[in-house]
Amino acid sequence: MNERVRRALVSVHDKEGIVDFCVALQALGVEILSSGGTAKLLGEHGLRVTSVSDHTGFPEMLGGRVKTLHPRIHAGILAVRSNAEHMEELRRAEIAPIDLVVVNLYPFEKTAAVEGLGLPEVVEMIDIGGPALVRAAAKNFAHVAVVVQPRDYAGIVEELRRDGTVSAETRLRLATEAFKHTASYDGVVHAYLRSVIPGERDAGRPEFPERLQLDLFKAQELRYGENPHQRAAYYREPLAPSSFANCAVQLQGLPLSFNNILDFDGALALVADFADCAAAIVKHGNPCGAALGPEPLTAFGRALECDPLSAFGGVIAFNRPVDARTAVKITEQFYEGVIAPGFDPEARQALGGKKKLRLLEVGDVERLRRPGFDVRRVHGGFLVQDWDRLEQDLREARAVTRRQPTEVELRSLAFAWTVVKHVRSNAIVFAVEDRTIGIGAGQMSRVDSVRLGISKARVPLVGAVMASDAFFPFRDGIDAAAAAGVGAVVQPGGSVRDEEVVAAADQHGIAMIFTGRRHFRH
Repeated sequence: MNERVRRALVSVHDKEGIVDFCVALQALGVEILSSGGTAKLLGEHGLRVTSVSDHTGFPEMLGGRVKTLHPRIHAGILAVRSNAEHMEELRRAEIAPIDLVVVNLYPFEKTAAVEGLGLPEVVEMIDIGGPALVRAAAKNFAHVAVVVQPRDYAGIVEELRRDGTVSAETRLRLATEAFKHTASYDGVVHAYLRSVIPGERDAGRPEFPERLQLDLFKAQELRYGENPHQRAAYYREPLAPSSFANCAVQLQGLPLSFNNILDFDGALALVADFADCAAAIVKHGNPCGAALGPEPLTAFGRALECDPLSAFGGVIAFNRPVDARTAVKITEQFYEGVIAPGFDPEARQALGGKKKLRLLEVGDVERLRRPGFDVRRVHGGFLVQDWDRLEQDLREARAVTRRQPTEVELRSLAFAWTVVKHVRSNAIVFAVEDRTIGIGAGQMSRVDSVRLGISKARVPLVGAVMASDAFFPFRDGIDAAAAAGVGAVVQPGGSVRDEEVVAAADQHGIAMIFTGRRHFRH
């Protein structure tokens, strides 16, 4: 049974469209109850509004913390209209039923993201009365309509104009949306409070919760997924101001695709691991080249030298702003996009001619620390792990060969070890002190990754170093690297054939260090 809507409670923080909505309600003879800023706004537009305080006979308390938490409000919402006892109780208490609840909540997430606000200020944005109203109305959806999104106003007005009621199907849909709204709100509050617990905030390795709640907000719909026949969208985490979605501003170019975002994110993560000026080019999830330099142009040129053929159509990342000279160099070849802390005006002008080229500005790269956990979908569930972070000084790693690495080799090994973390397993990186010169990625056997990296090198590998994301199961990888002229190797160690592998390195005069930590990336 659909009851006629005679009375509406309206209390919204997001006031988009609320005046026009209430004008329509009043024209249909609906009495409007309201409080605070909403009542003031409606009154300023000439609407007749009954204040919540007048309706309850009780003033607001505690600086506005208590306004709608009153039996005259909640009994009016929760009464089951088909229950004679409920309706008799309302009659004896002289409580009028409330048929429509229009509420949205304090902007907690927006407030929590404001730099400099302390816990007491943020806590004041935890809405209490609003969620209570929404949940009460949603529970009683058989008789009450609840609206939490301005986009639903027009549909409600259309139904009311038809016969003065809101259909049962619409009430159920709105209730479902309402519970999602309050659940999401509570999830954001939970995430914030968890983030300010000293142990959780400072540990960097939070405990795995017994129940993992993923509450994500749609940032944008994408043209398609990995392939054109797949639909796709990009969702962001709440309270993650340094996330890709929150900090990346697209300045020009085609809309982002699913694959673009994966490549941009991977390239940005790579350059963010370096304190010195760095550039990286990523294609299909793997670096084509990475390098350091005194300024972006040199770093980019060195990265491009590694594999210019594969770099065609890739994305470029910098951890320093892009200047005009670097921009001109970028225009010499086709790339999908560039992501950087910023772009000088002259660089914007130079790149502006490439209308399809995506430019993404992210601000300070140092704040791009990945929050929470690394979560991946599998059939029927999720795999959850800590993020793989570089937390190791290679000078503290264990040299296992007779020959110790030189100072130059140590710097080269540290560079290669940083890059190999971002290459798909099995991963091999050949490098000199400030640049990659050969990358072998994604092979099923480690020796094939070594051979692939050697084949990709455009310069001799004599004196270069090699990084491996996991141990060498056999000596064949070392033999192949030695034949190419490699002088030093960094790897985790841990194979049952470590002695055989170390013996091969000694035989070839290669210096080798064990880190005790691998960097698989599947």
